[in-house]
Amino acid sequence: MSESRKKKNKIHKGDFGYFANEKKRRLIFTSILLGVPLLIFFTAWIYFGTRMTIWTVITVVGCLPACKSLVGLIMIWVRKPMDEGLYKEIKAHQGELVMSYEMYMTFYEKSAYIDAFAICGNTVVGYSSDPKIDAEFMALEAQKIIRKNGYKVTVKIFKDLKPFMERMDSMNEHRESLESGIKFVPDERYPDLSRNELIKHTILAICL
Repeated sequence: MSESRKKKNKIHKGDFGYFANEKKRRLIFTSILLGVPLLIFFTAWIYFGTRMTIWTVITVVGCLPACKSLVGLIMIWVRKPMDEGLYKEIKAHQGELVMSYEMYMTFYEKSAYIDAFAICGNTVVGYSSDPKIDAEFMALEAQKIIRKNGYKVTVKIFKDLKPFMERMDSMNEHRESLESGIKFVPDERYPDLSRNELIKHTILAICL
């Protein structure tokens, strides 16, 4: 398999299947971080016949990154992956829109699961199947952050699937008019990303 093919098949943040893939990745990474210092500890204990050595101190210090990784693992482990049937249903309405899937958006006050965001011009719409979501709060906070990054968007999060998909269809139908007249200067850090993709990048930055 070529390098470009591998890169294409890699699951990134914002892709469907991210949570399932991230759980496996973080589990392996955390296991390695925890396993190495423990191996050092028990090897030193067996060799010296006592735990009272400098290697015990090294083990404790070495476990700190593992503990931090474990917290991240727990946070991602309790997240429920997006239903595949729901993904296919939304995907059918994606058209030319820039999409982001399977996100857990976090703010100091509240957090919530967002199944999908659709982005076109200054219009950002999302759908959440989370019954506990405060949709207005999450949309407003996301909008504030995106605007602080220089994109004058309006964000709305739907709790019902049908109106969300109807809005996606409308955005696709009027895509050219939604994107016309918007001045865009590429970001030097991400020269290959379009304006819509940079908005997506900003959204993902506030998600787990």
